[in-house]
Amino acid sequence: MMQLARALAPALLAACLGACTIIPAPEGGLENVAAAPGTPVGLGQAVTVGKLVLTPQAVVEDSRCPINARCVWAGRLVVTTRIDGPGWRETASLTLGEPYATHGQTLALVSGEPGREAGAGKETIPADYRFTYELK
Repeated sequence: MMQLARALAPALLAACLGACTIIPAPEGGLENVAAAPGTPVGLGQAVTVGKLVLTPQAVVEDSRCPINARCVWAGRLVVTTRIDGPGWRETASLTLGEPYATHGQTLALVSGEPGREAGAGKETIPADYRFTYELK
């Protein structure tokens, strides 16, 4: 019985997490050069936003409604983002379109591409993601 429980544990965990799959940054060769404000950046790439440097680290959830479908719920895009400010650093999970306040500043993840497509039958490759951040 114990062997059966051990064998089923990974499958049960995957089923419970559903759309909340963590997609880490691709390994090796990360371009960690700060891009200009408003520039879409990939996982592991830094962008300067005001006095902050933001670096998307991993896609925690991408349950957005496909761009070519009608959905009852729009879904969410949640990206773990490292935030570097003058003399401090933190990591936060930013949700597309929701403001995040830290150290007297408010920022937001304002775009996440590519959007999902119904019937495509494949997940977005982590290296294909591009994110845009703004100060609010």
